[in-house]
Amino acid sequence: MDIYSSVVEFFQAGGLFMYPIVVVLALGLAIAIERWIYLTAARATNQRIWKQVMPLLMEGKYSQAISLTEKSRAALSRILRYGLDRADAARRRDDVEVAMEEGLMETVPRLEKRTHYLATFANIATLLGLLGTIIGLIQAFTAVANANPADKADMLSASISVAMNTTAFGLMAAIPLLLVYTVLQTKTTELVDSLEMASVKFLNILTEKHSGASA
Repeated sequence: MDIYSSVVEFFQAGGLFMYPIVVVLALGLAIAIERWIYLTAARATNQRIWKQVMPLLMEGKYSQAISLTEKSRAALSRILRYGLDRADAARRRDDVEVAMEEGLMETVPRLEKRTHYLATFANIATLLGLLGTIIGLIQAFTAVANANPADKADMLSASISVAMNTTAFGLMAAIPLLLVYTVLQTKTTELVDSLEMASVKFLNILTEKHSGASA
């Protein structure tokens, strides 16, 4: 109960600027949770579709692979479908590679969507905290100027302590947001790298099959 009371007193002492910082923090956490769930699900679906498509590619059953990718909403399915569609019309590796790069370019923005807002929210939280502190200090010095000289030191120290609460809270909101942003960026990069690796493996399998058929 003491901790709860301390948190409430800390928040109330910070003034009006504590509320926009809370809103920024809540928006950032909502985006972070949504992106984490989306990226985790995307990775799982990509792995699942690759395990299903890989045997079909090795056996040269491209029509079945196309049918499988059309039914799936995984990011990898879109890229493979571009490659498989082009493989039917063109035998050159470069043509298939260009088609898959097009699919990758359409997929990556969806993976990176909204993640960059976390860094922006972290900066906004910090700046709101500083702004709240500056305004609090201005109000404190204005009040002290008209106060009794004997009470000025105590009033000033108390006012400065209250004004600093917004900076502290702004940093408390910004630091977790920056950490989550870094984690999500790393997770997104790993996911994009896995898509690129799967594309290369697909092209290698396709090239080997075409080379074997030509021989």
